[in-house]
Amino acid sequence: MAKQGYAGPLEQIDSCLWRIPKDYKDGMRVEGRIFADERLLKQIRADQAPEQVANVAMLPGIQMASLAMPDIHWGYGFCIGGVCATDPSAGGVISPGGVGYDINCGVRLVRTTLARDEVQPRIGPLAEALYRRIPAGVGRGGPYHFADKELRRLLAEGVGLLKTKGLASDADIEHTEAGGSLADADPNAVSKRALKRGSDQCGTLGSGNHFLEVQVVEEIFDDRAAQTMGLEADQICVMIHSGSRGLGYQVCDDSLRMMRDAPTKYGINLPDRQLACAPVESPEGRQYLGAMRAAANYAWANRQLLMWQTRELFAEFFGRSWQSLGMDLIYDVAHNIAKIEEHTVAGRRKTLCVHRKGATRAFPPGHPDLPDRYRRIGQPVMIPGDMGRASWVLVGQPGSMERAFGSTCHGAGRVMSRKAAVREAQGRRIDRELAEKGIIVRGRSSKGLAEEQPAAYKDVNQVVDVVDRAGLAKKVARLRPIGVVKG
Repeated sequence: MAKQGYAGPLEQIDSCLWRIPKDYKDGMRVEGRIFADERLLKQIRADQAPEQVANVAMLPGIQMASLAMPDIHWGYGFCIGGVCATDPSAGGVISPGGVGYDINCGVRLVRTTLARDEVQPRIGPLAEALYRRIPAGVGRGGPYHFADKELRRLLAEGVGLLKTKGLASDADIEHTEAGGSLADADPNAVSKRALKRGSDQCGTLGSGNHFLEVQVVEEIFDDRAAQTMGLEADQICVMIHSGSRGLGYQVCDDSLRMMRDAPTKYGINLPDRQLACAPVESPEGRQYLGAMRAAANYAWANRQLLMWQTRELFAEFFGRSWQSLGMDLIYDVAHNIAKIEEHTVAGRRKTLCVHRKGATRAFPPGHPDLPDRYRRIGQPVMIPGDMGRASWVLVGQPGSMERAFGSTCHGAGRVMSRKAAVREAQGRRIDRELAEKGIIVRGRSSKGLAEEQPAAYKDVNQVVDVVDRAGLAKKVARLRPIGVVKG
């Protein structure tokens, strides 16, 4: 995270939106827009993420504005919390930095029919059992192994392949964004190094901010939407946050090297080499899209296998089948991805390449890409917070399409670098502090818990309040963690 803050202009458009004017920097093709309120502005100005919003506004083919959500913070090239849509028919580009290293990192939420009173007295043993069952930590493999030919099928088919193995249901696929598989994924665009890294990591949690949480529904804000999802107060749910593991990281690394000379080749002037990009319709652009889609399919399969292991563990722990425990997938949504989508810009319907980096899709009621179950209420959106506060369930609103290419934020957003968080936590026991709040945490290292301590993040309640008031997504339920597994 940058040490110095952003000193440039931020002009207020309304109570939840701020502008970086197009004339702030030479080369900006559109203005920058940041969703925030007065409470969050000080934190947003504390690093140079708004500078990255202005830099992204210089990309060829960018439409409407370079956007950032209220969880904005410094990232590689693009800020985390950034949204950028480009028009391929107008020379629009695709940039690996606009997706990030953890391709299709995302969140899924699983409901249960268990109540808080049934689980809270046993949360210590349950958290310990999950910790022992769910593979977590840097580079750690898991129980599922995919040889080269089968791994390539997984990259091409995503969760659909797992259904043929009895590891996914039709309902799981229906309630996963894109059905858990992006078309035109190209396993042949994925390097041997990436394939090797992914051979035993599908079904593993990883490290950093990834987690598996046992949560209790603390409060309902929209009864109709909650009933449609099967949510009610005091209910136990499980939230899973992970991505494409080492395979996705390697795909990004390989793609950045592949695109290193593309800007010069295509006459693209960039303010930051981390914005390396190529026209969507170029050989380089098509190669990256194919590899990124393959990594995205791997990530959806990873979260599916994490959920499957969780279902098995719950069945063993509570002595009932996961079906009788009502462990249905509510929804799975990505937050590091680029997708080809239809959007209206200045009254014209266009096919655009939408980058969402640390941003979540939030399609409104009636959108044809939504499952029938959710078409009346809008797409479920999961926004996790830190280990000590809360996570949120929302539904997409029309404002997301009008103002943000169908997007909202993906989390609370860091306010403290990992190094700073470790320094700040010296002499403390984060696990004990959380235990005093009734939250049992199991992690691979005290350093990892220090990096992810609650103080390292913005208050997710404030962040969610902005997206709700801005009309991007509407509050449905707040969930409080009671058991956490970290890598």
